[in-house]
Amino acid sequence: PGTGKTLLARAVASQLDCNFLKVCSGTAPTPMGSVCSPASSSSSVLPKVVSSSIVDKYIGESARLIREMFNYARDHQPCIIFMDEIDAIGGRRFSEGTSADREIQRTLMELLNQMDGFDTLHRVKMIMATNRPDTLDPALLRPGRLDRKIHIDLPNEQARLDILKIHAGPITKHGEIDYEAIVKLSDGFNGADLRNVCTEAGMFAIRADHDFVVQEDFMKAVRKVADSKKLESKLDYKPV
Repeated sequence: PGTGKTLLARAVASQLDCNFLKVCSGTAPTPMGSVCSPASSSSSVLPKVVSSSIVDKYIGESARLIREMFNYARDHQPCIIFMDEIDAIGGRRFSEGTSADREIQRTLMELLNQMDGFDTLHRVKMIMATNRPDTLDPALLRPGRLDRKIHIDLPNEQARLDILKIHAGPITKHGEIDYEAIVKLSDGFNGADLRNVCTEAGMFAIRADHDFVVQEDFMKAVRKVADSKKLESKLDYKPV
């Protein structure tokens, strides 16, 4: 988590002259269900499909939404569908479970059929993101559906330095800021953690009744974030 998977998808959107399809969760039923119009890649915000928003409480509605999503994408080629948190509907299938589990499995089967079924996708491409690739169904990962699996690792020291400077840029600072010293205390941090360091530094400045951030605020912040990360649980799995 926090390694920038969604940001990479936004970078893809800014470089390609194509449409991105999104699903608006929580909308009232329309002739197109909850499938909204694709947005131009020139938009600064990437429309996306959050997989958990596809799951509907009514039997068959989730599968219908998947069908309409792909039909709409085919009508607006070239198109890219970005599905975030795909593990919400792409988990391994099993024979037992509740009615909600069976509905999720029906949704997955419809997704598999649309990705590599009787009707070809032509110029419709899929990008999916997950923090739990070990839980995904093997049928979803096979060649022909998802041909490339890209593992986004934690940033190295130089990358952490660059990320920290980006997030610290808009902050009002006073005096010299030794970013290298801050980064040396940030081993194992991801991009979200480094952004949190800047937020915490601002909080320390507010508590000190300052309208600027100094080096000591950053040092306190990185130590605080490092202490909180020690309490996090870690999950090890084999890359897919």
